[in-house]
Amino acid sequence: MVKAASRQSVPVRRADAERNIAAILAAGTRLLSSDPAASVAAIAKAAGVGRVTLYGHFPSREALVEAVLNHVIGAADPALEDPALETAPAPEAMAALLRSSWEILDQHRRLFVAADRTMATERIRRHHDRPLRRVERLIERGRRGGDFRTDLPLPWLVTTFFSLVHSAAQEREEGRLAPEDVERVLITSMLSLLTDGVSAFS
Repeated sequence: MVKAASRQSVPVRRADAERNIAAILAAGTRLLSSDPAASVAAIAKAAGVGRVTLYGHFPSREALVEAVLNHVIGAADPALEDPALETAPAPEAMAALLRSSWEILDQHRRLFVAADRTMATERIRRHHDRPLRRVERLIERGRRGGDFRTDLPLPWLVTTFFSLVHSAAQEREEGRLAPEDVERVLITSMLSLLTDGVSAFS
């Protein structure tokens, strides 16, 4: 009887842990997206758990920020799925992808500021591998169709996309880039690079 009760308690503990993790990630998303300096104590309180419980799942603030970042990227990735990315002219598809990417990033730009403060750039980049594969496919299609330049390495062009969008978030957060200018600046910058300075989209 004792062993049976013990076996039954394991799924209960696992379910409790999953609920706690979900609550912590949701609270972390809310708080870090509004304040990149949000403390572990504040996130634990918002999640309705104690700090000991939070640290049981995420041993440091850095680990928590990384988990929240991964959670947000994973949740946002399906929103970037658009059949037009495979069929529209490559410059138009790139402009659309930049708009949708910025729309998502802008909602969470302070979370990305928190990530920049606590994580190495390469670690942040690795969490974007899946959405960046979409960028890579689009650039490859544009190159095959003669819309995009072929004299620069493909990985460099993909990295430029990543760097531009995240730099825009930092500039927007610091007030050096006006909200109404972000999309235009991103599209102009990326397409100027991809088309060797020839305006391919307006």
